Amino acid sequence: MNIFLVFMALYFMATFLVLGLAMYPLLKKIYPDNDPFVMFNGLLFYWIIADLLMRFFFQKLPVMSVKPLLTLPIKRKNVVHFVLGKSALSFFNFLPLFAYIPFSIMLIGNDYPAGQILPWLAGLIIFVLIINFLNFIIESIASETELPFLPVMLVAGGLFALNYFEILSISDLISKAFLGISNNPFFLIVPILVLAILYWTNFKTLKKKLYIDNSLQSKKEEAKTTNLAWTKKFGDIAPFMQLDIKLILRNKRSKSSVWMLVIGLLYGLFFYPNPIYQDMEWFFVFIGIFVTGIFLINFGQFIPAWDSSYYKLLMSQNLKYERYLKSKYSLMIMSVVIMFVLSIPYVYFGWKILLAHFAAAVYNVGVNSYVILWGGSFNRKKIDLDQRAAFNFQGTGAVQWLIGIPLMLIPMIIFAIFYFTLGFQVGIGVIIAMGLIGIMFHQKIMKFITSQYMKSKHKMIEAFSQDS
Repeated sequence: MNIFLVFMALYFMATFLVLGLAMYPLLKKIYPDNDPFVMFNGLLFYWIIADLLMRFFFQKLPVMSVKPLLTLPIKRKNVVHFVLGKSALSFFNFLPLFAYIPFSIMLIGNDYPAGQILPWLAGLIIFVLIINFLNFIIESIASETELPFLPVMLVAGGLFALNYFEILSISDLISKAFLGISNNPFFLIVPILVLAILYWTNFKTLKKKLYIDNSLQSKKEEAKTTNLAWTKKFGDIAPFMQLDIKLILRNKRSKSSVWMLVIGLLYGLFFYPNPIYQDMEWFFVFIGIFVTGIFLINFGQFIPAWDSSYYKLLMSQNLKYERYLKSKYSLMIMSVVIMFVLSIPYVYFGWKILLAHFAAAVYNVGVNSYVILWGGSFNRKKIDLDQRAAFNFQGTGAVQWLIGIPLMLIPMIIFAIFYFTLGFQVGIGVIIAMGLIGIMFHQKIMKFITSQYMKSKHKMIEAFSQDS
C-alpha cells in the first residue's frame, strides 16, 4: 500500500507539472483575446476552494510524532512550533509548486518581466501556507461539532455561492489582489500578516491542548441507545440488521458509508447542468448506477470484512448464513430505493435522466447487489473500524479494485451498445429487464452466493484472525 501511495504521489506531481507547463498555451488557445496571466489569476479562487476541501478531508496535523516529546523536558512552545513547522513541509504544500513554478517559468519565457512574476509567485507560495494553517483552524472547530464536515462545507459552499450568484465576486477580488502583488511587491506584506495571524491562532490553540493528560485521558461520553424496533418487521433477519446499523453508526470507518450518500446524491450535479453531457445520453445509466448505488458500492464491497473483528464469534453461533447475507442484501436494497426517490428532482434536467435512474436502480437491485455479495466471498482483508475513513486503504484488496468493472462499466457498455444501435428506450428496457430477471431468480442466486461463502468460511476465519 505504501508503494501504491508513492505511485499516486508521483502521478499527481507529474499531472501538476504537465498542467503548469501546458497552462500558458492552453489559456492562450481558449482565450486568444485575453492575457493568459490575467485569466489564470481569475481561476485561482476555484483552485483555493478545491485545495481547502482536499486538505480538510486528507491532511491532518502530525500530532503522532509529538507524543514522545511530551514526556521529555522540552518547553511546550517549542513542541508546538515543531508541530506547526512540520505541517508546513506537508506534501499538500509542495504539490501546487509543481504547477506554479513551471507556469511562472513559461510566463517569464514569454516576455513577462521577472520582477513582476517572482513577487506574484511568492504571493502564491504564502497563500498555500495560509490555506495550510486555515485548514487546521477549521478542523479544530469541526471537531467540536456533531457533523465534523459541516464547517468546511459551509465555508466552501458559502464562498462558492457568493461568487456564483454574483453577490460578491470573490474570484475578481482574488485576481485583483494577486495582480496588485505582481505590480507592487510591497503588497506582499498583507498575505504575510494574514499568515502570521493564522500561525499565531494555531499556536495558541495547540498550546492550550498540548498536555500529556489530553492524550491519555479517555473521553467521557453519555451512553446512548438507538431505537431500532422498526427492524423487527423484517422477521428473522432483524438481529443482523440491528447489528449492521449499530456498526455503521458507531464506528469511524463505517460512518463514511453514510456521508457518501450525500456525495452520491449530488454526483449528478457535476454532469447534468453542463450542456455537453445533455447530448451524452449513453452516459446517463453510469451516473444512475453511481447515484442510486453509492451505499451498495461503498458498504457492500467490504462484506463481510466489516464484521472481521468478531467474525469468528459469529461463525461459532448456531445461525443460518443465508439470514446473515439476507440482512446485508436488505440494507443495500433499502438504500437503492431511498436514493432513487431522493434523486427524482433530477427530472428537472429531463425525463430521460429520471428513466435512466429508474433503470439503474432496478439493475442495482437485480444484478449489482448479487455481484457485490458474491465478490465479498473472496474478501480476505481485515478492517479496523476505529481507523479514519478518509484516504484509508486498510482492508482494501484486489477484490475491491476489480469489482468496479462488473458494477459500473458492464451496464454502461451494454446500455451504450443498445443505445447506439436501437435507441434510448430499447437500451433502458434491456437494463430494466436484466434487473427484473435477477429479482425473479433471487432465491436461487442467494443460495449460490451462500454456498460460496460456506466454502470460504474457514479461509475467511483464518484471514480475519491475522493481525493486519
